[in-house]
Amino acid sequence: MTDRSGAAVGYRPGRTLRLAVELRRQFARRRTLGVGALMVALPLLLIAALELGAGEDAGENDRINLVDVATASGLNFTLFVLFATTGFFLVVVYALFFGDTVASEAQWGALRYTLATPVPRMRLLRQKWLAALVLSVGALLTLTAVSVLAGSLAFGFGPIETPVGVTLSQGEGFVRLAGMLGYLAVHLLVVGTLAFWFSTITDAPLAAVGGAVFTMFVFAILDQVEQLGSLRDWFPTAEEFAWTDLLQTPVQDGDLFRGVVQSLVYAAVFTALGFRHFARRDVTS
Repeated sequence: MTDRSGAAVGYRPGRTLRLAVELRRQFARRRTLGVGALMVALPLLLIAALELGAGEDAGENDRINLVDVATASGLNFTLFVLFATTGFFLVVVYALFFGDTVASEAQWGALRYTLATPVPRMRLLRQKWLAALVLSVGALLTLTAVSVLAGSLAFGFGPIETPVGVTLSQGEGFVRLAGMLGYLAVHLLVVGTLAFWFSTITDAPLAAVGGAVFTMFVFAILDQVEQLGSLRDWFPTAEEFAWTDLLQTPVQDGDLFRGVVQSLVYAAVFTALGFRHFARRDVTS
């Protein structure tokens, strides 16, 4: 039985593939469980590495960086973990969750059956984008929470001691840590949405994930070429570590603001390209 539009009676496009349903499906996947386990294990491995390298002969370093104060407190350790994972590990995590979401189902042959349920194409893609965002931010928060807890047990629950000798109270430290996480969550959307776009183009999840990660690494390498001058300011990796400016007193927010705006622009463009391509795609797998 159908209504005047030809749709079955009771059919509501907005009630198909609810976000909670998509999240349950994604949470149950082994890659999600594997990433979650890595997010818990990595801080513990880094604590072990710092403890083993705490001897007098361990690394005399002429540079002042977050590694030098990593064992000052649990918050300091958390900042070190974020610093160590920003350039590679978190990039891969975001690319994995966003790049695997469409391409994997196309590879399995499940995508066309989901669309035949019927779920509107744009709603399907929107739910998958939102689910990937929730999983990616959840992984970032898990890494941070485990780092704070494990770091505090190992090194004490104290204030933040910056590499230049400035001390931030615990309360202020948590506020600034929240700002850092917010910045990272936005900045990493660049690689995530790039992988999402690639995921709508190919049926190979590895190609989508690897292509996005490889692209970001190429820009990171080019960013080291000083001869490129101000052109480097427009690279998607340009303000990758701008969140460390939140350790300054007073906070220098110029690069932070530029990084957020630039990341949102890149994310919007890549997302739009993904939706545009998927709307025209002949889904036969």
